[in-house]
Order: sequence, then structure tokens, then C-alpha cells
Amino acid sequence: MKIKCLAIDDEPLALEIITDYISKVSYLELVKSFDNALDSIEFLKKNQVDLIFLDIQMEALTGIQFLHVLKERPHIIFTTAYDSYALEGYELDAVDYLLKPFSLERFIKAVEKVYTKMNQSEKREEPRELIIKTNPNDFLFVKTENRLQKVFFHDILFVEGQGDYLRINTPKSRIMTLQKFSRLQDILPDEQFFRVHKSWLVAIDKIDSISRNRIRIGDTYIPISESYRKAFFALLDNKKLG
Repeated sequence: MKIKCLAIDDEPLALEIITDYISKVSYLELVKSFDNALDSIEFLKKNQVDLIFLDIQMEALTGIQFLHVLKERPHIIFTTAYDSYALEGYELDAVDYLLKPFSLERFIKAVEKVYTKMNQSEKREEPRELIIKTNPNDFLFVKTENRLQKVFFHDILFVEGQGDYLRINTPKSRIMTLQKFSRLQDILPDEQFFRVHKSWLVAIDKIDSISRNRIRIGDTYIPISESYRKAFFALLDNKKLG
């Protein structure tokens, strides 16, 4: 199965990166790219695509306005330099939200969601080959002090942001590393980990209890901020009984 794609971005470099990433995934096919949303409207009246990589902040017609114009929407993955649009993007039923600059690994995680959605109605999934296989052994290496520390995903309880550093908490250790949350989120599987606050990310299966706006993992209480609350509790709806 080929997923036919359209890329819309007013930044030439961003379009070049998306085009390159698409070429590296065997089941993606770039049909056309545009440097503005207006020109793509006429194209979409005569051509059908499965997926649009869509920038938000563009002149003349923003990505959000463009979606309101479309009568029939394909799958949408937002690509933007502004994280302030994340909640609105999900309310518009976007499959994913890629914050620039994003890695090839993060890009693949997003398009895998589209592939899964397009195959939900099929009993058997067509075989496909990924050029990049992400996280095959469920671990990562973290640079800390003068060494690289191996950390298994299943050992992570939660991650706390402390200025320019992250502290990765496991049952046996607390590992400090000079790293951004966005980079760590690119690597960790998002079905297992969720960011609940600008300074906190939790392992979903390690949560002991949730009370009002706090999560308890062991003896640690973790706040749920308003900006992440809606998405977090929407995720929990699939795991609640009664």
C-alpha cells in the first residue's frame, strides 16, 4: 500500500526536509508540494491524497484556515515551529503534531500512526518495509557526566525537567543529562509515556493513582498542568473501567 502525500510549507528548507524524509519511507509517495495553501486547494479538487503535511503559520491562508476550507479532509500531520497550536491541532483531529526541527525518527512515528489508521478496517495488514526501524531493543543511551548510560524503557518511572537538564528516574537510579524534553519524546514510545506538565513526563504503566490534578508514582506526586490535562484524560478514557 502506498500513502499518497501532499506537503504544504512556506519555508523552502522545511519543504526540502519533508521531501527527503518522505523519500526514506517506502510506503510514502509524495504527489506534490506547495509553498502556500491557496494553490493546493485547486489541486485537491481534482486530485485525491491520503495525507497532508501541513504548516500552520503561513501568509495569506494559515494551515488552520485551510482545513476549515476543505470539504473532505485527508489525514493531517501538522509541521510547525510553534507549540502554541498543539491543542487546536488535536481538536481538528490531526493525526500528529511535529514541532520543528523534528528528526527522521519522530517523522516515522507520526506516519506510522497514519498507516495504522488506514489499516484499521482491514483484517490483514499489507507487508511493508521501513527504511528506519526505531528503538528495536527498547532502550536508549543517555549521556551523563563522562559516560553513556544505558536505560531500558521499562525501568523509567518518570522524567523531571530541571532547567537545561533532565532527571530520568528509575527504581534504582536518578540520571541527570543535559537534554531537551522534545528530543527525549522523539525517542520514547508515545503509547508508553506521556508528558503531563512542561517539566514532567510519566510512564503510564507506572502510575499508582490520580487525584484531581496530581499523579502519584511511588512516593512522588507529579502535577498535571492545564495545557496537558485534556489530552491526558482523553488517553485515560480508553483505560478506565466504569
